[in-house]
Amino acid sequence: MYFRSTGLGKTELTGSIADLKRQGDHLVMYVDVTQPVKWRIRGALSFKDLFVLLKVMLRVSILGFILNPKQWFNKAPKHPGEF
Repeated sequence: MYFRSTGLGKTELTGSIADLKRQGDHLVMYVDVTQPVKWRIRGALSFKDLFVLLKVMLRVSILGFILNPKQWFNKAPKHPGEF
């Protein structure tokens, strides 16, 4: 997983989702950043956020990406470029 932030300029962070836990009315997603620093980033998603995420994932282009068997076995995906 790659992350970019307007506050970090052109710095790109590499990491992975480590955990997802319920905390009150939110789901807290923990992301372990491994490059260029070792951070643990947390993001709290409300039910409304999850609904928006599910709605966006139902787009044809996203469903095509998810359901493409070639993606399931792709060991090293190409870098997305400038995002």
